[in-house]
Amino acid sequence: MTDAALPTPQGCAACAAVPEPRGLPARTAAEVSLRRFEISLPEIHCAACITGVEHVLAGEPGVAGARVNLTLKRVAVTAEDRPGTEARLIDALESRGYAARPLDSAALEATRIDATGRDLLARIGVAGFATMNVMLLSIAVWSGAEGSTRDLMHWVSAAIALPAIAFAAQPFFRNAIAALSARRLDMDVPISTAILLALGVSVWETMHSGAHAFFDAALMLTFFLLVGRYLAHLTRASARSAAAELAALEVRLAQRIGADGSLEAVPLDALRPGDLVAVAPGGRVPVDGTIVEGSSEIDPSMLTGETMPAAVGPGAAVSAGMMNLSGPIRVRAEALGDDTLLKQIARLVETAERSRSRYASLADRASQFYSHTVNLLAVAALLGWGLATQDWRLAINIAAAVLIITCPCALGLAVPAVLTAASGRLFRQGILLKDGDAFERLARVNAVVFDKTGTLTTGRPVLTNAAELPDGALAAAAALAAGSTHPLAQAISRAAAEAGLRIAPVADLREHPGLGSEGRRGETRLRLGRAEWVGAATPVDRTAAWLRIGDAAPVCLTFEDELRPEAAETIRRLRARGLSVSLLSGDAEGPVRAMAGAVGIDQWVARATPAEKVAHLQSMQAAGLRVLMVGDGLNDAAALAAANVSISPSSAVDASRSAADLIVLGDRIDRVVDALVLAVVARLRILENFVLAFLYNVVTVPIAFAGFVTPLIAAISMSASSIVVALNAMRLGRTP
Repeated sequence: MTDAALPTPQGCAACAAVPEPRGLPARTAAEVSLRRFEISLPEIHCAACITGVEHVLAGEPGVAGARVNLTLKRVAVTAEDRPGTEARLIDALESRGYAARPLDSAALEATRIDATGRDLLARIGVAGFATMNVMLLSIAVWSGAEGSTRDLMHWVSAAIALPAIAFAAQPFFRNAIAALSARRLDMDVPISTAILLALGVSVWETMHSGAHAFFDAALMLTFFLLVGRYLAHLTRASARSAAAELAALEVRLAQRIGADGSLEAVPLDALRPGDLVAVAPGGRVPVDGTIVEGSSEIDPSMLTGETMPAAVGPGAAVSAGMMNLSGPIRVRAEALGDDTLLKQIARLVETAERSRSRYASLADRASQFYSHTVNLLAVAALLGWGLATQDWRLAINIAAAVLIITCPCALGLAVPAVLTAASGRLFRQGILLKDGDAFERLARVNAVVFDKTGTLTTGRPVLTNAAELPDGALAAAAALAAGSTHPLAQAISRAAAEAGLRIAPVADLREHPGLGSEGRRGETRLRLGRAEWVGAATPVDRTAAWLRIGDAAPVCLTFEDELRPEAAETIRRLRARGLSVSLLSGDAEGPVRAMAGAVGIDQWVARATPAEKVAHLQSMQAAGLRVLMVGDGLNDAAALAAANVSISPSSAVDASRSAADLIVLGDRIDRVVDALVLAVVARLRILENFVLAFLYNVVTVPIAFAGFVTPLIAAISMSASSIVVALNAMRLGRTP
């Protein structure tokens, strides 16, 4: 929502001369699917900015509403769910001077409803508050209080600590019980044992008027361990399954055509091979099949990754999940349900995600050894001192001190502290870390595979032969392209604007789905579109449109996808680090070869299907390579999940963003190199933290085992080791 009660300042330059909304078409949510888009506005700072942004968006076609949150520097837009809507809204904002970036709305929603995170924060708050109060009570004991005064302080401490730990330490207790029920040991078993033993010894000492109780030690343990658990949770909070996003592309109802030509809305499981289904413009194809009637353009990105619409007509094959862009078509069903290509891609993603989830992080491997060692040391201290002295009260105190001093608090913080520092620095650099384990995997990468369209390129076509066109041809083409949302038409309009041409409108302007546009100037007919439609005899082997003015020979307008300006330098920096770099694309061979040569990539593959991309990555992994995949298209989702680690730009489709481990905010692909460099440094800090935790145990365990450490001193020592680990992790934020 818009922040209320804000003063109205002079405003900024971008907010001047705000236009009035153009109004919305008379449509309802029942007639067209609406979707909520979240767009970041990093530079807005005043009430005039709020008004300006909302007016710009309200004037865009298909927008039902827009509300700015100045505090979060974000705008929520409700608009028609059509391909390119989010990019169009961002372009509209940036054209008026507002810096805008796409945000992963589903990830933001997951953060809003993060019950686990809120639960951990509540437990941290209770443990921290109880620790402070018990520490205050302990001051009286440390100052020399004796007798009934000391006992009273201990009993009050017990009254605070016991319910606080019963609530705050539940995550450790639950996990420990589950592990023991399964006859295994994990890190939560020694943690729970240390907390319970510290509490038990404290209650025993209090009941017998002992000089020392260790309720503060138990609370301190719980607090630091919960902090580590929450930091680890934060790095995983935004991870979502790409397979779920692919499932969202499935059409739930299909318009089946009856024998009499009538339309009936039926669920997918009611369809059979051979049935005819109608697909309206703006709808998704519900089945794999062949077009039997109608011409249109479809979005083929789920198969090829290319954003350029493909013209289709009778006899053309289409797949479930593809978006029909312009004209009504009728499709004969050939594959349904689990047999569709969309389902096959989803299965590829699920298989790849399961395979990657078996990765064992450094913390996982360390805990497998550590949990057994800690328990054995505590048992040895208890039995050794008990049998040697027959003073089991002393033996229990020494065993508690050993268990507390070896409690894996520093080890539990070693990885989360580094990942939190790293994710904060990454976000400042424009990168969102979704999976903590991914940083460890990224540090070990020795091969990088790029997709082409939308990754190394902007996904926006550029007219390449404007200077070679006959006089008046570009102006005529721009007049025919006016008002069209086709990517090639928009490229023509941009080229005409850059050339400073004044475009005179044409009469009777009409757009023919899948063919092109035509109009009239006086008695002269103009056509812009496909080669065969305008009468061109020699189509070219590249992306092109043809212009015909009257009876003159058709003129060819050629296009190329715009290369990101930093792409070649990014490839050079990766190769300078000794990494193997290759290009894997679903596009045709000619554009892929040209792109690879332009950026300095020697190894490339063209016309790769989603399954072939996965197979290619698996062959690289079988050869011993640890692969980073960088892609953005729906056809990249399975490959992103199959790679050892993956990165996707924020402009990617939802399924690709979900499959990726890191998201590049904005459109700077050189952030990939920044992430790789930081990952190597972060892994070094993690290893340093493990060494520090190990050295701490080497020094302190023998002292505790020898009986020179009380449980309280053990807790203070444990806390100090945790602070040292956290400070070492903070060095990551200052790494150049």
